[in-house]
Amino acid sequence: MSEEEKKKRAITARRQHLKSVMLQVAATELEKEQVAKEQEKAAYLAEHCPPLQLPSSMQDLQELCKKLHAKIEEVDEERYDTEMKLQKTTKELEDLGQKLFDLRGKFKRPPLKRVRMSADAMLRALLGSKHKVCMDLRANLKQVKKEDTEKEKDLRDVGDWRKNIEEKSGMEGRKKMFEGGE
Repeated sequence: MSEEEKKKRAITARRQHLKSVMLQVAATELEKEQVAKEQEKAAYLAEHCPPLQLPSSMQDLQELCKKLHAKIEEVDEERYDTEMKLQKTTKELEDLGQKLFDLRGKFKRPPLKRVRMSADAMLRALLGSKHKVCMDLRANLKQVKKEDTEKEKDLRDVGDWRKNIEEKSGMEGRKKMFEGGE
């Protein structure tokens, strides 16, 4: 074996050894954290939930139930308050996010679905039973009589183009055209 191979093997062996040592240290740290969490949990329960001592008389049991109900109501009030605070802060965060989005000026358009609906159906959907206006726009248009313009009269008078050409052909046609131009 060459010396380079020996060095490579030594380096990989050193890496594996360091890796195993790091894993052992991490495992001991995890165990310590779990023990600390369990101790903290036990201390909290001992402080907030004292061991239950059941009294022997009925009246003492009723007093104990009243105390327990009072504690339950207190805890429910705290839970409700914290939920309301959470909802309020999430709403404020959403509003601030929306304001920030508006200030940036980049609006993301929501994907719209194409709806095939007539104008009457759309008004009925928006206004409900109040809708009495008909959206037939052609029915509301005025009837206008066309007046004959000069061009149309000329076109009617010209008639068939073949006749017109026959008339203008020859000397008489040119004379008429020449006199008509004056």
